[in-house]
Amino acid sequence: MIRELRTFLAVARDGTFTGAGRQLGLTQSAVSAQMRRLEDQLGVTLFERTGKSAVLNAHGREMVPQAEEMLALAERMASDVGAARVSGLLRIGAIASVQQDLLVRALASFRAAYPEVRVRLVPGVSLNLLGQVDSGEVDLAVLIRPPFSLPPELGWRSLVREPVLLAVPQACPEAPWRELITQQPFLRYDRSSFGGRVVDLFLKRHRLAVRDAIELDEIDALANLVRAGLGVALLPHARHLDLRGMRLLPLGDATLEREIGVIGRLPMERSPLAAKMVACLEEAARP
Repeated sequence: MIRELRTFLAVARDGTFTGAGRQLGLTQSAVSAQMRRLEDQLGVTLFERTGKSAVLNAHGREMVPQAEEMLALAERMASDVGAARVSGLLRIGAIASVQQDLLVRALASFRAAYPEVRVRLVPGVSLNLLGQVDSGEVDLAVLIRPPFSLPPELGWRSLVREPVLLAVPQACPEAPWRELITQQPFLRYDRSSFGGRVVDLFLKRHRLAVRDAIELDEIDALANLVRAGLGVALLPHARHLDLRGMRLLPLGDATLEREIGVIGRLPMERSPLAAKMVACLEEAARP
């Protein structure tokens, strides 16, 4: 029944047998057969089937928390046998700027605890990664905090708050940061990303008219452009950031920061693997 319960929750989240099957690697007919078998075992129908959709009825809605509890119990029982024997796959989405430092240290701790578990790293920008967690394509995602409220089924754990400073080339003349950001070519964090939206709102709030030159969504690439003398940029003071060839200027009272955290489906603790990965990320984020 464990397999049927896992499929049931996928259908409940997606609302269609086809979409749930795509997440689980099953055909639509296989998902349908599992749901008929589960309904036969329980003696009740769980869905209102209309066309291509499968909407939970009252019995189905009551079944969701029970199914989650049973799956969590089954996973805890498996973990109690011994972490070294646990196998499986954990899918983690991550923005580029955490893949060189924070995620590396977290994965080292995770692999020490679960050496038989395969980890699939899915790169992407924050907005896309958020959608992949919501659709069940990845189990967790490490990203910049969204500038809007999350759906109620998703949870957020803050990991790191990084001050954002003005990065200028080493050869740039001394001047107040407001003068430099408005007079030098501006290297902009992509406005379609969460981090870029934060920067854009900051510029508008402080009425800073910048001279846009280049726009991209990659912190290390922006730093390289600054080093090459192509302009100035608002960059988070990340631990892995290479400061050679440039200076970081504080913004005075106009403070700005970037918050990085991990997003997963609630409750995150229902999966021992996901819970362990979150704990490893929190440990890696400590100073």
